[in-house]
Amino acid sequence: RVHLVESGGGSVRAGESLRLSCTAPGLTSHDCGMDYYRQAAGKQREWIASITPDGEPKYYADSVKGRFTISKEENQDTVYLEMVDLQPEDTALYSCYPCGSVMGAKYGYYGEGTQVTVSS
Repeated sequence: RVHLVESGGGSVRAGESLRLSCTAPGLTSHDCGMDYYRQAAGKQREWIASITPDGEPKYYADSVKGRFTISKEENQDTVYLEMVDLQPEDTALYSCYPCGSVMGAKYGYYGEGTQVTVSS
């Protein structure tokens, strides 16, 4: 199994920013992209952003488009999720998923996610 190193979460006020990072050992060598999901308490998991192996194109859910930016540096195993103008409805556990659900499971990736809490 391969442990994901996820960080950057925290407690902020509405309008503030956070930058999440997710390091997936082998991400580059597997030629994988990354998906970010979040799950708020009592709600279903929500996909929010994806990045392809080359860094472009990128995809965003409507709920975060224009406020969140997903990025990665060339030949690096770390993906970043820059979040600005955070709102209370962004409060959730944020998790990264490298290589998609099928290949990610095959490679044995797992992580705990990182909590983001936004107060009004």
